[in-house]
Amino acid sequence: MTITTTESPAAAPRRGMNILFSLTLIGLLLALWIALGIGTASFWTPLNISNLLRQGAMTAILAVGQTFVIITAGIDLSVGAIVGFSTVILAWLLQTGVPLWIAIAITLLMGVAIGAFHGFGIVRMGLPPFIITLATLTSLRGVGLLITNGSTISITNEAFTNFARADFLGIPSLFWMVILVAVPAYVFLHLSRWGRYLFAVGSNSEAARLSGVSVNRTIYMAYILSATCAAFVGVLLASRIGIGNATQAEGWELQAIASSVIGGTSLFGAVGSVHGPLIGAFILATINNGANLLNVNSFWQRIITGLLIIVIVYFDQLRRRGSR
Repeated sequence: MTITTTESPAAAPRRGMNILFSLTLIGLLLALWIALGIGTASFWTPLNISNLLRQGAMTAILAVGQTFVIITAGIDLSVGAIVGFSTVILAWLLQTGVPLWIAIAITLLMGVAIGAFHGFGIVRMGLPPFIITLATLTSLRGVGLLITNGSTISITNEAFTNFARADFLGIPSLFWMVILVAVPAYVFLHLSRWGRYLFAVGSNSEAARLSGVSVNRTIYMAYILSATCAAFVGVLLASRIGIGNATQAEGWELQAIASSVIGGTSLFGAVGSVHGPLIGAFILATINNGANLLNVNSFWQRIITGLLIIVIVYFDQLRRRGSR
């Protein structure tokens, strides 16, 4: 069954505010690039732009996956741990002689399984998303450390490790992976009935259920997509650093949530997009990159990110009040 809706009188102003917000994000990103181009001699160099795109690419993919979950009024705190654990699984499989593409497929299927476990915990066990994903965060770090005995596993497949350093048509391969994820994600979220189901569940799960939406299936789907995106980022990170290490990507879940929120995804659910979190991720990457070029204390990067989140969430509250 599909959901049919009629446009309310507030729909047009709300749509106009969303467009204005997106343009504001793009303007902020451009302003940062212009300011850093003026303030530093090396920002616009090909090497730095390439590094910036690589830095933002993996956070951007995580943010897209996180957005699916947040739209349903949930949260996934495990994505950073899934990234680190995925590097371990992939490196271990390659070390045992498993062919590369099979190892990648197994790693991605592991992400699907973790997402399904989260869905099971929320739907069948009645656990809050915060609790079940926090438990996974802690457990996966521990399992990864047990597998590696607290060490790392080297990846000797040069074709694989060279991928993250390569360019295609002058654009880093990691950024092409963002496009590879973003295009189907946009179609799924904005042009398919499953995307409408995510928004419906986040808006009012009981109303969605009465409208014929399988709320449980939708929740499973959101967490599977988030965990699979995290496992995919784990594959990309393994290619970039050339090792499997369970402690990698610590704190990346917060970067993903921050990118999604800065991109306009509402922590209250039912509001979000694909392009917003992508812009949000590259805003954070630009702030970090610029701070490094200007030799600004890294602690200020966290302060600036925190202030951005406060401003965006406050704006979101105003937007919610205006739509009532």
